[in-house]
Amino acid sequence: MTSAARSRARTRALTGTFAAFSLSFGMIMTSGATPANAATWPTPTRSQPVSSTISVSGTRDGGMVRYYGSGALAGDGQDEGQDPIFKLANGATLKNVVIGRPGADGIHCEGNCTLQNVWWEDVGEDAATFRGGSTYTVTGGGAKKAADKVFQHNGGGTLNISNFAVSEFKTLYRSCGDCSTQYTRKVNLNNIEVTGTGSTARLVGINVNRGDVATLRRITILNDSGRKVVPCQKYNNNTAVGTGPDSTNCKYSASDITYR
Repeated sequence: MTSAARSRARTRALTGTFAAFSLSFGMIMTSGATPANAATWPTPTRSQPVSSTISVSGTRDGGMVRYYGSGALAGDGQDEGQDPIFKLANGATLKNVVIGRPGADGIHCEGNCTLQNVWWEDVGEDAATFRGGSTYTVTGGGAKKAADKVFQHNGGGTLNISNFAVSEFKTLYRSCGDCSTQYTRKVNLNNIEVTGTGSTARLVGINVNRGDVATLRRITILNDSGRKVVPCQKYNNNTAVGTGPDSTNCKYSASDITYR
């Protein structure tokens, strides 16, 4: 690559990264209020097909490249057992990445992990699956076109999701209801921008019979005049048993949800 080409590439990368951080920056700057406008999605710097899972240890900065599945990873349906685009080792961080279509099974975190400024343009089986760790962090970014779940929590521990946008989805977070080994799980949502779909959708689904706890703060729900987005769905494993806030499992109040 020539010097001029490298310069243009750096410029495009910076522009894409700046656009991608606009949502997080706006949310941080409005710490006393929630955002009123839908997220601005980033423009990828380029696109790269992925035919076999990329393993990540340490920190990987994707430079706002769009990664999408090809070959064995070309699935974009809800078939169980698909391989992910990225597999993160315990303690790994993946940041500044766009996952396009086909999205396969998105990202697998094999232990503690951090996803920073990661965007899913068209969620495949799931956007990310968390297992084997105790603390997982999703900060910034967004996901759309999730026919089922965005985040699947199979391991134990706590998932923290902040400064995140979601639209065209069924469930943002689900604590596994039928994993062979079950845990008490926790999820914390803070500063989440939700765009209603016109049909029933759930922010979180938790297993109250397992002692799961969901805490919701600063949730903004757009385009949902019919109140079809359920903030907290309670299950006994896979059987729905109610919705709404309480002091034990679904920890939020009416003031934590803003409708725009």
